[in-house]
Amino acid sequence: MKKSIIFLFLTLFTCVTMARVIDLGLDRDMVYFPSDKNPGSIVIRTDEKRLYYILGDDLAYSFPIAVGKKEEDRFYGAFLITRKVKWPSWRPTSKMLEKEPFLPTVVPGGKRNPLGARALYLGSTAYRIHGTNNPHSIGKAASHGCIRMYNRDIKTLYNIVNLWDTVYVE
Repeated sequence: MKKSIIFLFLTLFTCVTMARVIDLGLDRDMVYFPSDKNPGSIVIRTDEKRLYYILGDDLAYSFPIAVGKKEEDRFYGAFLITRKVKWPSWRPTSKMLEKEPFLPTVVPGGKRNPLGARALYLGSTAYRIHGTNNPHSIGKAASHGCIRMYNRDIKTLYNIVNLWDTVYVE
């Protein structure tokens, strides 16, 4: 009888685990995520406004994100992480300065910086996965094209990714 109860518990735990398992707290979880991508890869699903860090064995960490305001602001494809920066400085693009000439030419790293606590640079593009000084934007189409994360989440991601890991934006 005792062995049956233990077996039943382990079976139920495994089933729950396969559906949506370990709650990491806040808005990130370990989730069932079948993927042909290598462990350490990142999959960004812009329509879901979620970023998935692939763990392998059909599991991934899932994080909420903000994406580009307009479809033309968004980017898609496969990119390599070419640079990791703590408290990066922010420089608006020439396109942003054309639309909003009152923007400063540079904002040094810090709590008022739009890039937040960390930034992961994608290839040779101007796009990044970064934190934010506007946490209310997460879960929305709110950026100029980059992928925004809560600062606590980008710090976690920053610590587990490596240079040259692949990011797939879908």
